[in-house]
Amino acid sequence: MHSIIEHMAFSAKLNCIPITLFLLLAGGSFAQSEEITRSPDVKFAFYSSAWTADSDDGMRLVLFNKNNVAINLTAIVFQKIDQSSKTIKIELNKEIPPQGYATAELEYIDLLQGNDCIARTLTDGWKLTEISNHTLNPSVRNLIIEDTDSFRIYQCIENVRIFWSDPVSNERKESFEWAIFHFETI
Repeated sequence: MHSIIEHMAFSAKLNCIPITLFLLLAGGSFAQSEEITRSPDVKFAFYSSAWTADSDDGMRLVLFNKNNVAINLTAIVFQKIDQSSKTIKIELNKEIPPQGYATAELEYIDLLQGNDCIARTLTDGWKLTEISNHTLNPSVRNLIIEDTDSFRIYQCIENVRIFWSDPVSNERKESFEWAIFHFETI
C-alpha cells in the first residue's frame, strides 16, 4: 500500500493524475501512515495582486486554525519539484487562536519558480488567484457553475512542510502536506 501512495505522489508531481483524485485517494491513506506527522489542521491561503498586475505588491497570508487550542505556525516550506530550484522557507511565528483566523502581510516571495506545471499554465494565459492547502474546485466544494464554458479552474500542486508548536508547551511539530496553485480563466 505504501508503494502505491508513493507512486501516486510521484504521479501527481508530474501532473499525470487529476489533483482531485490524488487528494481523495491519498488523504485517507496518509492519515493512516505512521511515518507522517498529523497535520496541524490549519488552512492557509496566499494572495498577491502582483500575480495579476506588474507591481511590487507584497503577499497576504490568511490562516484558519481548526483546532480547539491555539497553535503557533512557525514556517511553511515549499518543496520545489524542479531539483535545480531550492526550497522556499517562509518564516512566520504566527499564533492562531482556536477555531479562529490570523493574517500576515509579507514581502513578495516568488513561489512560482521551479515548477513546470505553473510555468506552462501561466504561459497559456491562466490567472493565478490563490495558493492554499485546500481545494477551490467547485465540484469538491459542492458549488454549481451553470455555464462551465465561461469559467474554468486549473490546479498545480507542490509538496509543503508545515512547522508549528503548541504555545503553552512549546512542543515543536512538523507535517507534510500539499499546496495547490489555483488558476482561473474566463
